[in-house]
Amino acid sequence: MSAIITAFLLTFSTLCKPTVVLGILSRPTNVNLTSYNMNLVLRWNPSKGAANNLVYRTEYNTIFVHRTSVTPYTTGCVNISTLECDFTRLIHPSITENGKYTGRVRAQLGSESSAWMESNHITLDKDTIIGSPNVSLLSNGAAIEVSIIDPVMVISTLRNVYIFATYEITYWKDSQKHKAKHISNIQQNRVVLNDLDPWTKYCVKVQIKTERNPSPSKPSRIFCESTTNEQEPPWVAAMLTFVFMAMAAALVVIVVVYRKSISRFLCPTDSLPQHFKEYLLAPPNSNIYLVMQNSHPPEEIYHKVRIIEDDRTVEERGPLVVEMTASNKESDVPKCGRHKGEIISRGDIKATETQ
Repeated sequence: MSAIITAFLLTFSTLCKPTVVLGILSRPTNVNLTSYNMNLVLRWNPSKGAANNLVYRTEYNTIFVHRTSVTPYTTGCVNISTLECDFTRLIHPSITENGKYTGRVRAQLGSESSAWMESNHITLDKDTIIGSPNVSLLSNGAAIEVSIIDPVMVISTLRNVYIFATYEITYWKDSQKHKAKHISNIQQNRVVLNDLDPWTKYCVKVQIKTERNPSPSKPSRIFCESTTNEQEPPWVAAMLTFVFMAMAAALVVIVVVYRKSISRFLCPTDSLPQHFKEYLLAPPNSNIYLVMQNSHPPEEIYHKVRIIEDDRTVEERGPLVVEMTASNKESDVPKCGRHKGEIISRGDIKATETQ
């Protein structure tokens, strides 16, 4: 009876704590070696009912097809509590872009360790998942220019790993994806879509295809752009550029040749007369300012003159009249400050001076 009870307790203990059997930890499960953009990551799941304070140790190994000897494993992550290890983030990873690798992991709890759990084998350049390219669109009249940037690889670059990588561009009118068009085997990272309708919105996505990786890259995000009117002929832009540059060059030549004249025009050197400067610069209480403010124009002194008509000849008049007539011929207007007269009529005149 006691033997039956002991066997029942041992069975119950095994079912409740499967991670420890006779002092040995259970191995992790679902161990998988993956690659994204040429990295090398080992992932796994803990065994059912595993303790929360388990830590893990990982290793990886390079598989040589034509070598019969077994190469030692390289230590990866040690005493980690996470459920993955990126071997390409180690300080000195011996990983190449065309190498074939495998990995393994074991659980540890104190001084106890589980058995190693092996992963699958992968060849990096053939099995890695290539990320989506970055795409930008630029509308140019009735055409759209597509610019493509390769995803960043953890090891090397996309073009170094896949020399003959090509792009596949898929584009369609907005809301008409079922009528999409495809352009394949493109190696340039700038492509112009010309067969487009003006004033229409188009959407574009891009994928990368390689010669050694059977799976294409992840597709890019879908970008949309609208076309405008028909593109102007190239010579129009060239002519406008030429005219602008010619005008700029002519302006520079004019400034250099006539710089002195322009300088004198903008900054004249002529100065005001000295008495103007003294007046303008003089303070309100100075002597010159007060004198000029209080000065009055001089009073004019003149004699009254009356001019009357006279039908007599010059000989019949006297010497005084002859002299006055000659003086009037020299100057039709009397001198200011001497006489003030009034013209009565045309003809000969006789002047009489009155006091």
